[in-house]
Amino acid sequence: MPIRKIRDFLDSHHIRYFIISHSPAYTAQEIAAAAHVPGKELAKTVMVTIDGKLSMAVLPASNKLDFDKLKDAAGTGDVALASEEDFADMFPGCEVGAMPPFGNLYGMKTYVAEELAEDAEIVFSAGNHKELLRLSYTDFERLVKPDVIAMSV
Repeated sequence: MPIRKIRDFLDSHHIRYFIISHSPAYTAQEIAAAAHVPGKELAKTVMVTIDGKLSMAVLPASNKLDFDKLKDAAGTGDVALASEEDFADMFPGCEVGAMPPFGNLYGMKTYVAEELAEDAEIVFSAGNHKELLRLSYTDFERLVKPDVIAMSV
């Protein structure tokens, strides 16, 4: 989903958002630095499989995913990091590693770290390695309907 489609989706729901352009960056911490966004405020999307189904785990860029916490929250022992081959075809128009955290648009469950839900806004990659979107967390939650859980360290 390139930025145009994301913008169309947000516009169709009358969501106020901002685009943040930055020099090309690939890791969550590089992106945060390039865009002058604190790592704890930038959301990164980690693709996982839960009981064999692709899901999104969205957490602060400065944190790591705690697989045991995610297993507990999902009520399963079958949680694994997805390989790029598992999801490369799922996000046409998106650069690998820059998927926006809209699992609902791809028919997959989205889990959000509770730290992100405590912020007034959420900032995330917009489908490429040069642009971010910033919008209110309340609007994001209303559109995506994620499960908010403790899953990061």
